[in-house]
Amino acid sequence: MPVVDVDPDELRELTGHEKTDEEFIDDLFALGLEFEGETEEGELQLEFAPDRLDRLSVEGIARSLRYHYGDARGVHVPDTNDADWTIEVADSVPDERPYVTGAIVRGVDLDDDALDSLIQLQEKLHATMGRKRAKGAIGIHDLAMIKGSAGTDGEANTVTYRGVAPDGDTFVPLDSDAEMSPADVLADHDTGRTYADLVAEYDRYPAIYDDLGLFSFPPVINGRRTEVTAGSRELLVEMTGTDQWTIDRMLAIVCYALSARGATIEDVEVAYPDAAGATSASPDAGADDPDADTPHPSAGRTLVRPDLEVTEKSVSHERIESTIGVAFDPDEVVDLFERSGLDATYTLGEEVVYDVEIPPYRVDVLHPYDLVDDVGRAYGFNDLEPRYPDVGTVGGRHDRSRLEDAARASLVGLGFEDLLNFHMISGPENYDRLRVDPGTEVLGGGDPVTITEPYSEDYTQLRTWALPSLLMVLERNTHRAYPQDLAEIGLAAERDDAENTRVAERRTVAAVLARTDASYEDAKARLQAVCRDFDVDLATPPTDHPTFIDGRTAAVEIDGERVGVIGEVHPAVLVEHDLELPVAAFEFRLDALE
Repeated sequence: MPVVDVDPDELRELTGHEKTDEEFIDDLFALGLEFEGETEEGELQLEFAPDRLDRLSVEGIARSLRYHYGDARGVHVPDTNDADWTIEVADSVPDERPYVTGAIVRGVDLDDDALDSLIQLQEKLHATMGRKRAKGAIGIHDLAMIKGSAGTDGEANTVTYRGVAPDGDTFVPLDSDAEMSPADVLADHDTGRTYADLVAEYDRYPAIYDDLGLFSFPPVINGRRTEVTAGSRELLVEMTGTDQWTIDRMLAIVCYALSARGATIEDVEVAYPDAAGATSASPDAGADDPDADTPHPSAGRTLVRPDLEVTEKSVSHERIESTIGVAFDPDEVVDLFERSGLDATYTLGEEVVYDVEIPPYRVDVLHPYDLVDDVGRAYGFNDLEPRYPDVGTVGGRHDRSRLEDAARASLVGLGFEDLLNFHMISGPENYDRLRVDPGTEVLGGGDPVTITEPYSEDYTQLRTWALPSLLMVLERNTHRAYPQDLAEIGLAAERDDAENTRVAERRTVAAVLARTDASYEDAKARLQAVCRDFDVDLATPPTDHPTFIDGRTAAVEIDGERVGVIGEVHPAVLVEHDLELPVAAFEFRLDALE
């Protein structure tokens, strides 16, 4: 989950409310932002669901609070001045990254706090919506250091998005004093090495030029010439990516944040090449080249950006009342929408239907239930009165739930700390970092249940076993005292065509012991104690598993059925997770204890 560092003094200034830190924390919790702690500088660390990307900055959080306090109502769209600058897309732009968008920002007051907030917003958008810059990357430049060139239409204030040979034109990147070609940046610059994989397979690299030459190498790094400082007052914000909608929404979020600082937003024209010359192939591609006639996806279009168009969705009054469980007057619902930063009108008929206007920074509103959620939050979920459901049965505990609680109690009694991790994970975390190949017979090696369009590269599939989650927790807590004995009972899933859903789900029990003297015998002793509590027979015949040390690994057999694995974690896995102490672990199916 994204965590944002927020200066409470900045919140007071931007909201106009002199509240204590504790009052802000309570108000933010009502909006779905949870307090995680404080930084050494006293900033609040706030965690929230990754759908509300407009809250990745203090400006966005302050905007939500102003709506919450009733200081702002309805949809606000910043005014924009007419375009004076053009981003011209050349026909040499790489096929893999054909889209660009941008805006001019004037009169921005960038003190050190505002600059830190802008940088944090940029990096958080990269990590979430931009998918670590693969889908969208942001470049922010000091406009005073850019000299516009004459474009093909004769406009003087033009910058060009084009392709450049890896060993072509040079520039001085950020955090460097040396002239480098794009290939040199990828090989010799720290940031270049970090993001080299994004463009390594490109025949030519994305680049942005002004009249003085190359000043941006997206998605890798900007040039030092246009570096933004606290003294910058006019900015060029440009974004490149693989999808126009994504980078346009990212740009809207940045523009709203800068507008909250008093800046004026100015349109930019994005001119894509005409269809006649708009091939994304190399300029010297021959007539027989299969890519020679491939048109640019946006050939011939001229876009005016930023795109701050308001969208609309509809939701019925009945759906709102039945979901929230409160009887509302239609005018009260309109009021709640406006307190959520939305505008709404309704029509009367057989049922009341609301037509809701949604501002461009709200990328999370995809379904009518998202609108219902906004109404519920504006009303206050804590103000809902609990009531018994109008049904003729009495609920009870499910047998599986009883089994889980009993197993959890047994593990806690043995000294384990009970955890609850996400069921979603990435492929590298689930397989590669534990030396497991997908599609193999070992525990955790099942075929993954993947997400077709994952929102984050950190959560691309359901985990096939729980041990990777526990090792990630150990990795993130190396600064804490040892021993660390952790356990989790949770979901694991893998593809199985024999199932009706083609997904085989199971509840799994996993535990790790991280301590100076952790050994196979320690893990087995605790596993034996768990099995004794449930009166089942345990056997541990030797086996092999790539995550564990050969000769210190055994299969877990309960009542004669092989259901898991136990052993000492392999040194290569420990090094991969920056662990300096030995770790012993086991994992098995929960239903084996029945």
